[in-house]
Amino acid sequence: MSDLIKHISDASFEDDVLKAEMPVLVDYWAEWCGPCRAIAPALEELAAKYEGKVQIVKLNVDQNNETASKYDIRGIPTLSIFKGGEVVQSLSGARPKAEMSAFIESHL
Repeated sequence: MSDLIKHISDASFEDDVLKAEMPVLVDYWAEWCGPCRAIAPALEELAAKYEGKVQIVKLNVDQNNETASKYDIRGIPTLSIFKGGEVVQSLSGARPKAEMSAFIESHL
């Protein structure tokens, strides 16, 4: 796995996401989720492509259900872009890399 993607928790969410200086893409996922595993390689490539412009983080919803519940995550994978401590847009379901890249680009 990429060193550019950080695994976060309920405890670190505020510091890692809400107080971040740059936009943050949160990947809500779980170990058992096939579509989550399917998009992981593309997210690693995007983390390298957008290094220094956006931080990509992963939040395991099974281990961190407080944050997932707070942000009303009903299906995974869900990708949410946070700017200035607020969700600006979310995408649900596995998406092609090009679509995820366009999603990130639209918030830079």
